[in-house]
Amino acid sequence: MIDLRRDHVHVKRIIKPNGPDGPWNSNCVIAVLPAYNAEKTLAATLADVPAGCIDQFILVDDGSTDHTVEVARDMGLTVFVHPENRGYGGNQKTCYREALAAGADIIVMIHPDYQYDTRVVAHAIGFIELGICDIVLGNRVRSRHEAMAGGMPLYKYVSNRFLTAVENLALGQNLGDFHSGFRVYRREVLERVSFEANSNDFVFDTQLLVQAVRLGFRLGDVPMPVRYFPEASSINFKRSLHYGLGTLGVLAEYWLERASLRRSPLFSPRPHSCH
Repeated sequence: MIDLRRDHVHVKRIIKPNGPDGPWNSNCVIAVLPAYNAEKTLAATLADVPAGCIDQFILVDDGSTDHTVEVARDMGLTVFVHPENRGYGGNQKTCYREALAAGADIIVMIHPDYQYDTRVVAHAIGFIELGICDIVLGNRVRSRHEAMAGGMPLYKYVSNRFLTAVENLALGQNLGDFHSGFRVYRREVLERVSFEANSNDFVFDTQLLVQAVRLGFRLGDVPMPVRYFPEASSINFKRSLHYGLGTLGVLAEYWLERASLRRSPLFSPRPHSCH
């Protein structure tokens, strides 16, 4: 098992080869990592990514107070730095802008905190490449026993099950985990969804998925083992409660829009594509 503090990984081990044996497909796949104080877990996160499935890694540092930026550059990642903390949603906005500008056909969002099992990255990408899904999420809750054995706090498990059930019912979906921090997007999703209008806080994730459903994109998921440990990022109970209420608010906004009772800028397609 990789030592979170000592072992070194360079991105060249993972990026698709450009020689006679590669690249293995014609899509440009870019992984984005919204980072905040991730120096201890970044190497471990990337060590498990299957070789040959990613063309470029973009890390956006959100005002970290540790050495995340230096570690990322030493590993060969493309790094963008926010001089101040803009929040989780604000970080992702930069991630997606830069990935689109770099020509990504498929964008993989990975939390660099070693919480998600990145061995499944290539499989998740495959569902996009096959045209089966437009968005693929990692499902952390395949079973209650597995989620709890991975260290998921009880309050987080209960709130996840409740909110996911409500979202599936409200949006006509059948996802196992609406709140996963591992996601893969087809380029067209981020070109059409007005993600710049979203919150800079954690509810950004919910807004983006609801926007995608409203615009007719197809969502799917893959089993995603997770780890909970001190270095892994997690929001506390108070912020989780705020996030849950925000999620319910987004669903209400979606239904008001569908019922033609109130127009929302969240659900208007972007006026033009990003190239």
